[in-house]
Amino acid sequence: MPDKQVQGAQVVSRVARLLRIVGRAPEAGAALGDIVQASGLTRPTVYRLLNSLAAEGLLDHHTQTGSWHLGPELYVLGSVAASRFAIEDLARPSLQRLADETGESAFLSIRRGDETVCLVRVEGSFPVRSFVLHEGVRFPLGIASAGLAIMAFLEAEEIDRLLDDGGARLQRFGPAHAPEQIRNNLAATRERGYTVNPGLILEGSWGMGAAVFDRQGRPAWALSLTGIEQRFRPDRQEFLGKLLLEEAHKLTQKLREQPHAGR
Repeated sequence: MPDKQVQGAQVVSRVARLLRIVGRAPEAGAALGDIVQASGLTRPTVYRLLNSLAAEGLLDHHTQTGSWHLGPELYVLGSVAASRFAIEDLARPSLQRLADETGESAFLSIRRGDETVCLVRVEGSFPVRSFVLHEGVRFPLGIASAGLAIMAFLEAEEIDRLLDDGGARLQRFGPAHAPEQIRNNLAATRERGYTVNPGLILEGSWGMGAAVFDRQGRPAWALSLTGIEQRFRPDRQEFLGKLLLEEAHKLTQKLREQPHAGR
């Protein structure tokens, strides 16, 4: 019995891993080879699990391109669960105000494990935009403005654990995301209250973010703005940062008033 329980837990863990990997490419879908590489599982195992998930409607397989997409059953389950997680509805007024007052694109991201996931986007009026961030995109904590804003207010021990990743962030995102560089960005975020991402992921694409806290005072979400470098000059950063902090505070207060909102 214990062996069967371990095997069952491994299957659940693998299934969850595959769903997250496919979810990172909501529009184009994920190729089998990319899923195999990202999962660390063997190709036959991945292929078997993907087909099983597709049979249950949790994944879709595009026969012409060979790509895998999240399936309709996940949409149904997500719609049912949405009423328990009111964060998106609570955040929309803040996102709309940020977009209206700045002209930039405004986002809500949530912490899920060691990553942030973009949940909501509200476009601003400025015609030139950055497309690094959109709904469903995942980044490791410490990457992008939302991940930096959240990570900056974690306990020191947890930050140490996250940065002890064997060089994964450095290898994937480049020298600007070496542990010491990230620590410097975290320190600057704590000093200002908000984070500034000066094109660290894509040159010319800037972002700023502020953490939103749960009822226990833990950073669980972040509001952020993204746009082109010319819109985030030093003389404008203070204005943008002040707006982000104001809206992040408002959203934190709303969440504390509604104990079932959020996670």
